[in-house]
Amino acid sequence: MLSIILMSMSFDILAHGIDEDTRIFLEQNEGVQFIAFIYIGAKHMFTGYDHILFLVGVIFFLYRSRDVLLYVSMFTVGHSITLLWGVLGDIQLNPYLIDAIIGFSVIYKGFDNLGGFKRLLGKQPSTKIAVLIFGLFHGFGLATKLQEFELASDGLVANMIAFNIGVELGQFMALAFIVIAINFWRKLPSFQHFATAINTILMSAGLMLVGLQLTGYYLS
Repeated sequence: MLSIILMSMSFDILAHGIDEDTRIFLEQNEGVQFIAFIYIGAKHMFTGYDHILFLVGVIFFLYRSRDVLLYVSMFTVGHSITLLWGVLGDIQLNPYLIDAIIGFSVIYKGFDNLGGFKRLLGKQPSTKIAVLIFGLFHGFGLATKLQEFELASDGLVANMIAFNIGVELGQFMALAFIVIAINFWRKLPSFQHFATAINTILMSAGLMLVGLQLTGYYLS
C-alpha cells in the first residue's frame, strides 16, 4: 500500500514536500515569526514519511525508554546540526540525491533489524554511529527543502531555531504514537511475524524512495 502511494506522488512532491500555503508564507515572510516556524517545523516532520520510517526502524527493537531517548537524541543532534548549517551557511546540495540517501537510510535500518548485517558480515555495525550519520543527512534533507525559497535574512537565525524546535516537537509526537503501538504489539504472540513484516515493508518503502528520487534526479 505504501509503495502504491509513493508511486502516485510526483517527483516534485517527493523532493520538495512543502504545501502551497506554507510555500506562500515562506516566500513572503519577513522578520521573526517564531511560533509560525515552530508550527511549520512540527507539521513538516509529522508528515515527513521518510524521516518517520527511519525512526520506526531505529526504535523498533528498543525496549527501554532511556534507549529510545538516547537514539532519538543522537538522530536529533545530527539533523539539527546540518539543518542549521545548511540553511544559515547556504550550503547547496541536490535535493534528489539527499532524499535518495534518506531513502537508503530506511533500507539500511530495515535490513539491520532483520539481522542482515550479522548474516552478511558476521557482525552488526554500530547502530549509534549509523543513527548519527544518517541524522546528518536527514538534516540536509530538511535544509534543501527550505533553500528553494529565498528566505529573508531578517530574523533568519531565530526562525531556523524555531523551525528546528518544531521539527523536534513533531518528531516526538509522531514517535509517541508509534512507541505505544509497538509496545502493545510486543505483548501479542504474533509480534515476531509482525516485526519481520514491518521491517520488510520498511526496506521495500526505502527502495521505492531511492528509485523515485534517482529517477527524479536523472529527469530533472
